[in-house]
Amino acid sequence: MSKNIRIALLDDHPIVIDGLQLLLKTQPDFDIILSSGNGKELLDQLKHTTVDVLLTDIMMPEMNGYEVSAEVRKLFPAIKIIALSMNGEGDLADRLIGEINIDGYLLKTSDKTQLADAIRTVANGGTYYAEEVMHEWKQFQKVVKQNEEINLTQRELEIISCIAKDMSNKQIADTLFISERTVETHRKNIFRKTETHSALALVEFAKKRKFIS
Repeated sequence: MSKNIRIALLDDHPIVIDGLQLLLKTQPDFDIILSSGNGKELLDQLKHTTVDVLLTDIMMPEMNGYEVSAEVRKLFPAIKIIALSMNGEGDLADRLIGEINIDGYLLKTSDKTQLADAIRTVANGGTYYAEEVMHEWKQFQKVVKQNEEINLTQRELEIISCIAKDMSNKQIADTLFISERTVETHRKNIFRKTETHSALALVEFAKKRKFIS
């Protein structure tokens, strides 16, 4: 007879913790070992408790899910990590999946079956990423690759940000402590690299590729 999967829950909203506990307690092979609303508190508890799978919220005050996941991966490498989020934003997915190498990523809109499948999959050494998350992650990686091919410098990115704020060449020069002539040279290089021909087109280009918000 196989042992039950020992689970830890981390979310700063008690109602979410309560909901997860109700869902998971219906699964006979799951044991909820601990739950917490604070990342630092959870890390301290893990020093004295054996856990197989951690379900962690991402957006939390004081210590967010990204930071908690990074610490768990470093201090307790045997623990499998599943991130729970309201969305699957590509840049966040890249940090969690690409940098930290978490084992699962689910949206909070996932149903009980998906959640249970994800826990069992990662507990057995696999990975489980929601389809929406994988889509956003792949799109983000595509944008990153495009950005690398464009090869804009940090100074050029700063100038694009200033252009997006509708600043004149003189204002940009004063802000960045460079000459107007240098600003003009950068603008020409930026338009050439991005293959745009107006400030409006450049700003749209930059927003689409997340150079600016």
